[in-house]
This record gives sequence, structure tokens and C-alpha cells, in this order.
Amino acid sequence: MAFQNTKERYASFGVATSIAPEIIDTFWQIIDENLRGVFPLENILLFKLIRNDKRKLSIEYHDKKNETLIVFDYDYPYDPFLPKYVYAVDNAGIETILLNHELH
Repeated sequence: MAFQNTKERYASFGVATSIAPEIIDTFWQIIDENLRGVFPLENILLFKLIRNDKRKLSIEYHDKKNETLIVFDYDYPYDPFLPKYVYAVDNAGIETILLNHELH
């Protein structure tokens, strides 16, 4: 299972220049506090950033293999210029948050 043996964590250049640091930290918090040890995690995790009913940021975790969708609501203002999708990748304990075009 991925995201179990964290050695280092990074945010790609695209993530660091398009997402506020506190939101980047939120992805790691979601993984550490809500996903790891609860769900079997793949090496690539998919998150979608959406605007909720209160015009704030919600982050959806998508796991198509296990047909799981979890929505996490936050008090951060939603910015329409945020990337739509963000990926977290675990490469033997080196974990990185990437944008779609950086993944492929």
C-alpha cells in the first residue's frame, strides 16, 4: 500500500505557484488523517477542487478502483483559478503533489 512509509514530501513547481501553501498542507493532512490506515491507497491519488454551496473550497478524493468519493469542506475562499485536479504520487516514500500536465 502506498503513502505508508513517507520519507520526503514535495509540491511540484506547478502546484507551488498555483495553490496557496496552507491548501497544499491540507492535501497532506487529508492523506495523513483521513485516508492512510482507513483505505487501501494506490500510488497515485486523485483530488478535485470544487466550489461548495457556501462559495468555499471543497476537495474531493476520488478512488475509482474502490468506487469511493469523499468530500472535504474547508473555509478557504474558492478561487476559480485553482487547478481543477491535483494528484498525490508516492514513489517509494518520496511523495509529491502534482498537476495533471506534470503527471503525464
